[in-house]
Order: sequence, then structure tokens, then C-alpha cells
Amino acid sequence: MVHLLRLLLYFLIALLCILGSPVLAKVSGSINFLSQLPINSFTSLAVAVDPASLLEQGKVLYSAGNFAKAVEVLQQAVKEYKQQGDSRRLAATLSNLSLAYQQLGAWSQAQQAITESLNLLKGENEKQNLQIFAQSLDIQGRLQLSMGQAEAALATWQQTEKIYKQTDNQSGVVRSLINQAQAWQTQGFYPRSVKILEEVSQTLKSQADSREKTVSLRSLGDALLVLGDLEKSRQALEESLMIARNLQSNADIGASLFSLGNNARKQHQKPQAIAYYQQTVAVSPSPLTKVQAQLNQLGLLIEDQQWAKVQTLLPLIKSLLDQLPLSRASIYAQVNLSQSLPKVKSGNLQASSQNYYSGFSTKDSAVLLASAIQQSRSLGDKRAEAYALKSLGGLYEETRQWSEAQDLTRQGLALAQSSNAPEITYTLEWQLGRLLKAKKDINGAIAAYDAAVNTLKSLRRDLVVNKDVVNQDVQFNFRDSVEPVYRQSVELLLQSQQGKPDEKILEKARERIEALQLAELDDFFQEACLQGKKVALDQMVDQDNSQAAILYPIILPDELQVIVKIPKQPLRSYKTEISQAEVEKLLVELRRNLVNPTATKIVQTQSQEVYNWLLKPIESQLQTSGVDTLVFVLDGALRNLPMAALYDGKQYLVEKYAIALSVGLQLLNPKPLVQQQLRALTAGLTQPPPRFANYGPLLGIKSEFDGITKAGVSTTRLLDGDFKKKNLESEIAAASFNIVHLATHGQFSSRLEDTFILDFDGQINVKDFDTLFRSQGKTVVELLVLSACQTAAGDNRAALGLAGAAVRAGARSTIASLWQIDDESTAMFVSAFYRELKRGKITKAQAVHRAQLQLLKHPNYHAPSFWSAYVLIGNWL
Repeated sequence: MVHLLRLLLYFLIALLCILGSPVLAKVSGSINFLSQLPINSFTSLAVAVDPASLLEQGKVLYSAGNFAKAVEVLQQAVKEYKQQGDSRRLAATLSNLSLAYQQLGAWSQAQQAITESLNLLKGENEKQNLQIFAQSLDIQGRLQLSMGQAEAALATWQQTEKIYKQTDNQSGVVRSLINQAQAWQTQGFYPRSVKILEEVSQTLKSQADSREKTVSLRSLGDALLVLGDLEKSRQALEESLMIARNLQSNADIGASLFSLGNNARKQHQKPQAIAYYQQTVAVSPSPLTKVQAQLNQLGLLIEDQQWAKVQTLLPLIKSLLDQLPLSRASIYAQVNLSQSLPKVKSGNLQASSQNYYSGFSTKDSAVLLASAIQQSRSLGDKRAEAYALKSLGGLYEETRQWSEAQDLTRQGLALAQSSNAPEITYTLEWQLGRLLKAKKDINGAIAAYDAAVNTLKSLRRDLVVNKDVVNQDVQFNFRDSVEPVYRQSVELLLQSQQGKPDEKILEKARERIEALQLAELDDFFQEACLQGKKVALDQMVDQDNSQAAILYPIILPDELQVIVKIPKQPLRSYKTEISQAEVEKLLVELRRNLVNPTATKIVQTQSQEVYNWLLKPIESQLQTSGVDTLVFVLDGALRNLPMAALYDGKQYLVEKYAIALSVGLQLLNPKPLVQQQLRALTAGLTQPPPRFANYGPLLGIKSEFDGITKAGVSTTRLLDGDFKKKNLESEIAAASFNIVHLATHGQFSSRLEDTFILDFDGQINVKDFDTLFRSQGKTVVELLVLSACQTAAGDNRAALGLAGAAVRAGARSTIASLWQIDDESTAMFVSAFYRELKRGKITKAQAVHRAQLQLLKHPNYHAPSFWSAYVLIGNWL
């Protein structure tokens, strides 16, 4: 290959802008903490005046950030101690010299100094010498982590913990545990890190404010942020900031403000996030912390197209980048900026009233990436090099220089695979797939996409096998960096049929859509959530006497594909050529009109169009096959719509079929609701809790519960003050209910923290459903009914929370409403449903179907807004 920098000379002129979303600065937690550790103090050892004074002077220079001068002074101290033959003081000074070298990015010198220090101390058993040995090991661990050697750093800090315990140094033990937690986080083991940090925080709680206290809380807040516990994260970070201010430690104040900015950003609180980032820059003495804050602020400004502020910020970032010593963090910062620059230019070109800042152009991205690659090589950090190579390959991809882009991508892929970095590997496999598709190598492209999907599956398997493993990169960027892999792969597979239906390809395509849906749920909960014994839907459909068909709509950029499975028939597919934007526009309008009882005409017009996409091409085959139940595995914005309301020009779909939804292509332990005495636990709130006054009263709940009892269902009731999480949990654990019916306000959202139901004390978040509805890890509920809940207004992915609630509860089937319906029609629907269910020899889907028809035929409730909101998710039997 031609030398990289020479290639860049040809590349710079032709380079066009790229599209890319700036991401949160990487490895910020570990690097921020370690770069702020004070230089170790060994002044109690000083005897000779001159070298001791030099050591003290070096510490002052280090604290002031004058690392180059600190190195000079410490080198002189080393020379003096060597002349005196004082090995202990020499070892201490060498370790501090290593720390100063690390700040300059002089890794080989830092390694040489710390190795020499440790060699002088090995074999020492005196308590004082063991303390020095442990402190030198601390510095070696920091060096290892800075160079991307997280496992080695962890082992080193585990060793220091043992030494500190041996010498009864509790403060040293705490520092070692905090360091270990940082190393675990760097490897993706966030739950394990949280466990360590919570124990450390508990130990330090009763002690006076200290550096260890503020750092442990900050690290805990960072880990909780990744795990999605945003409120606990914020509380830990605010406590960390308060302690840092009490200590008047600007380094820690800046680091805590930066983390609070990241928390606010994750909660989509942009003004607060920007304010935190600006405060970080104002107070922090660390150039790295400053530049990370500015890069994250830049990302928010670009999102909001605030180009004038962007132009002001860019030269400040570039100036700070030039000051950074070499480390993985500085390399990632360069790559981050390289991804933002072309987007800035693109945005300014669209804003004709603005002039693009002449000091930066797209070619700067290539220069930054070339520098990042060379620095990664000098650091020996294969992960960072793979990441930078991927980004440079992406620039070549945008300029349609396919061969050069492919060469760089393959180089990065080899490095990522050899360094066991699946979170980078799959992005390179995805990029390779796009490049091969552009070069018309369809088979090669499919193979590359297959590899990317398999790598993503391996990440999910890690979640299943080891719940300690969480991948921060994948979670923060699911919409941009994971979902497109699946969708583009499906599109490529379907296009490869070339007009000739291929059942194997159709099977592979729909399995890939299932993998996407599972990945979405994993991302929603930030853990692998759908496990257990599963049976494929086809197996259920092809059974004797099955009368259910399955439809898999797939929304692609330029077409809507539908794959259909009819009992005992091969898969078939059909498509409508329509853009994703057009599909989503109509679906949003239809969803808005459906809740309006007076908008029946426009609902029929719009829902007929959706019917034509999904069902018209197959309606005659459905009729002749004797199918009476339709199971939909919905994609994207279709999930927010009730399929029952689709209209064929004469009838609603519910008038012809029973309807169910499935989260994926498989069911967990599918079987009918056992035809025995139905036992239901009913719980409800007639009035919302005091803090939720924006929710109205539900005065019809008693009537709703009375209807369940009148239908012949044995019920245990928890109403108002009795409806508390602890009571619900104990009732479910104590008795064998096969139905849990909750009549209370609730909300389904695409955000985990905004998906909940209300009880007397407040809200129960969906993440608690697994412990609430299961006993000793086993499913105990056949049917969960969530009455009076609704999807979050204006959230076009809110049904993700509904699917999440169904999965998290572990119930075989869940019935819920997409929007809230008035009390009387709700009570009528509920009573009719349970009456039908109680009669026996009827599926849950058919019971819902018949209850909906009763409302449809009622003169007051015939509008779709009353009867179509109810959906059945999961097992329809």
C-alpha cells in the first residue's frame, strides 16, 4: 500500500463532506480520574536537602500543570539520589518522574522510569518499602490503562489492594478499589464496577470529605449513567460535586461538572448540558477535560444548527487539542472532532446567511485522522488505531474512492479483531458491506453484513451469559450505529432475490428483523431481556387446525416490504414502492386522528391506505385458507397503530379477524390459558398519587372490577391505598393467579425512565416488572392486563415501551391500551372480554376480538377511538 500520508496528499483536494453524528467523548471516566491523581508524596523520606528540595519543586510544578519543567527537575533529583545510592528515595522519585512523563505522552520514558522504580523495590518486605512499592504499582496501573491495557491495569491494582491490606493502609485499599472499578468500566463491566463503588461509597460515607470520596461518587455516577439509572447517577454526581467544592479541588469540580453535563445530555436536557460543559471549561485545569466538554458541547450545537456558536467554539477546541499529551483519550478526541468538521461545513453550506469558518475545512478531518493513526501506532494501541482507520475509511467512502476506503477498512478490521474489540469490529464489517455493495459485489456485501450482525449477536450473548458486561458504545448510539446495520442488511437480502422469490432469503430477512427487535429491547433495558425456552411462530402456525397467519411488515428507505406466513404454505412477500418518510408521515397523522371520535371519515381514508400496503395483495389467499387470526410482527412506526382499525373500504380488519401482536418471531413457552378456574388479582387507583395531579381520576374502576367478578372470574382486589408495589408483589408471590389486571394510569415510552405505571405511593418503573410479576425467576402470570395506560404523546417509538413492559413482566400474553379510553367503554370492554374468556374453548385473541366487536356495534362507541386502542401482545392462544 502507498504510504498513508502520501495517499492523504492526493486525498485532501478531492475530499467531500461526510455525515456523522458526534458521539460522547470516549473513556472519559477512567482517564479523567487517573490524570487527576496527585503526584505521590514521599517527603517523609527526605534526608538530603538538595534532592528532597528538587522532589518538592517537581511536585509543585506538576500540580501547576508544568509537566515538562517537572520532568527536568525530577530528572535532576533522580541523578542526585543515584549518586547518594539511596534506592528507596530513588524509587519514589522515579515513580513520580513516570507520572510526569505520562502527562507529556512520553510513554517509553514513562515505562522505563516505572520499571526501574519497581525493580529497585522488588523483594522488599519492610512496611515502609511496601508502601512505596504499592504507590509505584498505582502509577504503573495508570500507565497501563492510558495505553489501552485495561486487563493489565486491573491486575496491577488488585496487587496494590493486597499490599495495602497487608500494611493496614485503608486509604490505599480504597484508592485501589476505585482504580479497579475504573478498569472494569473500561472493559465494559459496568454492573461489577457499580457494585465495587457502592461498597466504597458506603465505607467512606461516615468519613470526612476526601479526594477518594468525590472520585468514587463521580465514578459511580458515570457507571450508573451507562446503565440507564439516570436519577441515581445525577444524585451521585451532585454529591461528588459538592464534596469537590468543599475540598476546593478545581480538577475534581471540573470532572464532576463534565459528568453532570453528560447526564443532562442523556436526558435530552440540552441547555443544562451546555451550561455544565461551559462551567467545566471555566474551572477545570485539565486540557483533556476541557476539550472533552467542548467536543460534547459542539455535538449539541451542531444538532441544533447553531452555526455561529459552532464557529466560535471550533478554534478553541483545536487549540486545546494541540496541548494534549498522547493517550487513547486524546486520539479519540481527534477522531471525534474529525467526525464533526464535515457536518459543520455541510450545515453552513445549507445556511446561506452564514459563512463557513475559513480556518477549518473538510480536509482537516483527514489531517486529524492521519495524526490519530500515527499516534495510535506510536502508543501501540490497536483499538484506537482501528477506530481511526474506520473513520478515515469512511471519509474515502464519502468521496466514492471505494478501493482506498476498502483497503483502510480491512486494515482496521484486522486490528479490531486481533485486539478483541467487537464494538469496533462490527462497525468496520458494516462499513465493508456498504463499500462492497457500492462496488456491485452483492455476495461479498451480504457476507460482510452477515458478519456485522453476528458480531452484534455476540455482544448480546455476552449480555446473556455475563450480565456484568455492558457495551457503552453500542448503547449510546443504537439509532445511528446499530439499527441501520439490520435494516440495510434486510434491504440487501430482499434486493438480491432479483424478482424471483427465494424462501431461504425471506426466512433470513425476517430472522434479521427479529434480531433487530431483540436488539431494540436490549438497548431499551440496557441488558439482554428476552430469554428462556422459545418456540418459533411458524411451528405454531403449521400445527394441525391452526388458523393464524403471520405478517412481517418491514419499513425500508424506498419501499415497504411485507413477508407473510400462511399455515402450511411457503413464505411469500410483496412490496409497495414508497419512501420511509411518506410512510411515517401518514402513520403519524393516522395515529393522531384515531384518538378523535369525530374523525372517523379521515381515519377510514388513511387506514385504508395502510390496509392496501399490508393486506390487499394477500386478502384473497387469507380468505381461501380459512385463517381467522392475524399475528403482526410490526416494525418501526407501525407499532404505534392498532391493526384492528385498518379499513378495506367496507369493513374494519377487526370485523374479519382476531388480531395479535408479537415482539419477535418466537414465543416464550406458548400454550393456551389453562381452562380452569380463572383467578385474577385486580389492582387499581381511582385517584392519582399527590405528585401526579396531571393525571385525572379513574372513577369507573370499581365498575370495571365488578364486571370481572360478574363474568365468573375469582378475584382478589387491591384498591387505592391497598394498591402498593409491596402488596402487589406479595400477593403475586403468595397465590397462584393466572391473571393480573391493573387499572391505573401508566405510560409507555421509548425511554426506559418514562415507562411506568402508578400505584398509591407513586410510580413503578417497567424495569421493576421482572421482580414484580415473577417468582424465583419463573413466570407466574399467564395474562397481564394494563387498563387505562397509554403511549407517550409525541413519541413515535413509544410502543417500544409497551413491548418492553410485556417482555419484562414475563407474562405469556399482555393486553394494553395505546391510549386512554373513557371509563364506561373501558368497563364494557373488560366485562365482555372476561365473559368470552370464561366461556372456554376460545383463544385470548378471539376474546379480545369479540369484546371489540361489542363496542363497535354500540351506538355510543362505534368510533375506532373507543374499541381499537386495545392490543394483545404475545401468545394469542
